[in-house]
Amino acid sequence: MSKPVIAITRPKDRAKKACEIVEKLGGEAFLAPTLDLEPVNSQSLKDLVAKKDELDWLIFTSPTTIVSLKKFHPDFLKDLNCKLAVIGNKTGKLAEKQGLTVDLMPEEFTAEGLIEEFKRQGITGKTIGIPRTASARPILPEELEKLGNKVILAEAYKSLFPMDEKAVQNLIGKIENKEIDAITFTSPLTVENFFEIVDDKEKIAELLSNNLLTVCIGPITAKVLDKYDIANIYPNTYTVPDMMELLFEELNR
Repeated sequence: MSKPVIAITRPKDRAKKACEIVEKLGGEAFLAPTLDLEPVNSQSLKDLVAKKDELDWLIFTSPTTIVSLKKFHPDFLKDLNCKLAVIGNKTGKLAEKQGLTVDLMPEEFTAEGLIEEFKRQGITGKTIGIPRTASARPILPEELEKLGNKVILAEAYKSLFPMDEKAVQNLIGKIENKEIDAITFTSPLTVENFFEIVDDKEKIAELLSNNLLTVCIGPITAKVLDKYDIANIYPNTYTVPDMMELLFEELNR
């Protein structure tokens, strides 16, 4: 019996673990990143670093933020005199690897989950730094400001259109030829960029609904798939391992 082929669309530098899980669970990973990430030493990041001592809270929403700070401002991560909030296990583990203490990680690994936790704890009147990508959704800083906090946003990395468009075109061909058993999406941009490259969007959306299993990491990404009328599933815990476990459970039914 041939191994199921699972398409991985997440950025290449963050796809290794996903590919390893696919192979461990008995599948074959096909990597076609529909999003690339590039750390940047923006002026806003420099400004945030300069205000290190003013911060009451620092929020890391992804591992790439930590990678960027470590690359451009390694001293910033030393002797942080503020509380740290993170979204997601992977981000938390990388922060701890840098010797940082994670004070808050919401049960739901989304901006909304973190906002609810800040509300529950009554965190207000604080200065909060959020280094992230400029293309991130605005809900986190907006809601934290509504709670009476001062938010300092900084661009720590860029979310780029796929640099290897040929790999995505190859994926589309494999989807049309029924050579892909399941596809995974780990952020709204992985979906949007994929459909930017697709010519016949209606046809591919129908194939993703009816000819293969479409799995995403959580409800925020699912909303974008819903926009294209693509049937999809996501795990109760929004992590890559949980997403893959769910995927193989469905395939093995």
